[in-house]
Amino acid sequence: MNTTMSPVYQGQFGEFTITDADRREVILYRTGLAISGLSLAIGVGLILGIGNDPLVLKLLTPLFMLFSAGLGLSLWTIHIYFKVLHRVLQLFWLIGLIAAVVFTVYSSEPLAVFVYQQPFSILGVGFVFAALTGIFFKEGFCFGRLETKLLTPLLPALLLGHMFSFLPVPIEQAMLVAWAGLFLVFAFRKAIQAIPPDIGDKSVFEHLSKI
Repeated sequence: MNTTMSPVYQGQFGEFTITDADRREVILYRTGLAISGLSLAIGVGLILGIGNDPLVLKLLTPLFMLFSAGLGLSLWTIHIYFKVLHRVLQLFWLIGLIAAVVFTVYSSEPLAVFVYQQPFSILGVGFVFAALTGIFFKEGFCFGRLETKLLTPLLPALLLGHMFSFLPVPIEQAMLVAWAGLFLVFAFRKAIQAIPPDIGDKSVFEHLSKI
């Protein structure tokens, strides 16, 4: 589409248009969410459906890496007005990913087994999920989506509950299923949402860049 034919929007600090590059970023953002959501759902389905099969446990590591790659793509293309917050979420993702790689390389157990048996390893890997929670919070705040309002407290509650061992296994499993299901709902609804709202008010971005 020729960007010169794009509608002109009135922003808080002036007029702006939406370019093809803006649209590509939104598509990449949503693609990353879909990759992460599907990877999570497959992983949860395997571990709860098949159980402690050695092959399944090994498969969870590449699934986590795919999950993290999708999340990274989303974090690099998401539109957030406050640049500092954007960079913090990206930093969280990077710290968590590095921790996961270190645990994978130096542990004799698959990553999922190591994290499950060493709950305080969440202090490292958990940064990836903190970055994801940041996206849920942003989406809940900007669009008022019910699923993200539920996911924002659900994810940290699950991680902290496992880390401090105060959640019974059936409750953890139910929360995992809820997390995966709500994430898929979120990713699907993003896929069918109009693109301009995800781009936001570009005049605000321009104004903040001058401060």
